[in-house]
Amino acid sequence: MIELPGGPSTRLSAGQISQLSVVLRMLESDEHAPTAVRAAKQALDVHVADSLAALELDSIRAARTIADLGSGAGFPGLALAVALPAAEVSLVESQRRRCEFLERACAGAQIENARVVWARAEEWRHGLAGNEAVVARALAAPPVVLEYAAPLLVLGGSLVDWRGRRARQEEDRAAGAAAELGLERVEIRKVEPFPGARDHHLHLYLKVRDTPARFPRRAGMARKRPLGG
Repeated sequence: MIELPGGPSTRLSAGQISQLSVVLRMLESDEHAPTAVRAAKQALDVHVADSLAALELDSIRAARTIADLGSGAGFPGLALAVALPAAEVSLVESQRRRCEFLERACAGAQIENARVVWARAEEWRHGLAGNEAVVARALAAPPVVLEYAAPLLVLGGSLVDWRGRRARQEEDRAAGAAAELGLERVEIRKVEPFPGARDHHLHLYLKVRDTPARFPRRAGMARKRPLGG
């Protein structure tokens, strides 16, 4: 069993903690787990607690459809699916082997409200305008994440982008991209998800206008020619 740091937003039931414990054990035991952080004690902080920091945001706690882009080993998506059992969480991942791990993790921990989507974010047509929240952690530069997320959000939906130390130039480029995509940054919240964490920030965007029909651009273009430059 594991113990989570934090306040009321990270208080989980015994059953939820048991599910997360299974995921952590799988990170240790599954040789194909797609992460360099595999020891359960370290992963509890680096992956689970860091993911659950998003529960500080009202928009995440209220969301009923969440897409985790570039889910990798399942964070933040798996942790949020456990913490928010009323939400439907899509784990969007383009690499097949990572998807196979995610399927094993969902089955092993009995996380029934998460589903694995084998697709690039730009090519996930079924997800267009269908998510109340999109989350992304260590995925790509901010303008790229914004372009991936905007078409997938419902009007009024939220994007949460996990970032480290703040950088003015990077934030200015992101603001320019957001305006082009129908998004507006409403908050940059500093969080301390675990002891020793430094310079962790959640960048929160709201979809305030319809995203122009030219988005998403074809696969690879967001990285090759990022917006906001």
